[in-house]
Amino acid sequence: MKRGACLPKMRCVGMWKAKLILFAFWACFAAPLFAVDCDVVGFEGADYSVCEVDATQQQIRFFLNNPETDQPLGSFGNVQNLANEDDQILLFGMNGGMYHQDRRPVGLYVEDGKAQSKLITSAGPGNFGLIPNGVFCVREGRADIFETLRFKERAPDCKFATQSGPMLVIDSALHPRFLPKSDSLHIRNGVGTSADGSKVWFAISQEPVNFHSFARLFRDHLKTPNALFLDGSISKLFAQELNRRDLGFPMGPIIGVVDARSN
Repeated sequence: MKRGACLPKMRCVGMWKAKLILFAFWACFAAPLFAVDCDVVGFEGADYSVCEVDATQQQIRFFLNNPETDQPLGSFGNVQNLANEDDQILLFGMNGGMYHQDRRPVGLYVEDGKAQSKLITSAGPGNFGLIPNGVFCVREGRADIFETLRFKERAPDCKFATQSGPMLVIDSALHPRFLPKSDSLHIRNGVGTSADGSKVWFAISQEPVNFHSFARLFRDHLKTPNALFLDGSISKLFAQELNRRDLGFPMGPIIGVVDARSN
């Protein structure tokens, strides 16, 4: 009698275990394969590759020189090789700001908490000097974009930082020098952050666009209160999810997200 009384209960427990195993199996397949969410989006007649990073979960890192040779890495392939040495894989990469001919960064550059070049606060030639420009600053669990003078005033403790310009969006307003009908069309890439610093969006245009259109992508589509132009023409993207690995001329600073290699 007791064994018969226990049998339905035992079957019930067995069924629940089977359901839990099945749930875990499907949950594993339903989970995203990549920790960086990338997609191609259309906005006002142009296509953009956009990658979203959760700064609270993923470590956004900057790469410039090989730590052993002190020579510029210059390419996504070299960054991937560096990650492989730590049994990691590069999930996402993008050129991370303007640089001199020898690939030294223009303006502030901070890597692993160490400033390798200084903040520039004055106006100057080219896109970098089209003030207001700004700084992309990565701290523990968050990332923010500061207008340069505001960055100097607040002096945040950035683990990684790169200065570039111009700002695309400043407190939800477009850069005042941008013209809607400008005929200065280039492939462009940039970065925007959420107000609380938890989300970061990296975008690169699939076709030549002007500054006004590119800035509106961040303000009106991605809803970022602040966004920063990183570069144009030589803009490159590495995105595992999109199976995209751009080649071309050697780069200066590179922004990347790496993760542990799956066994």
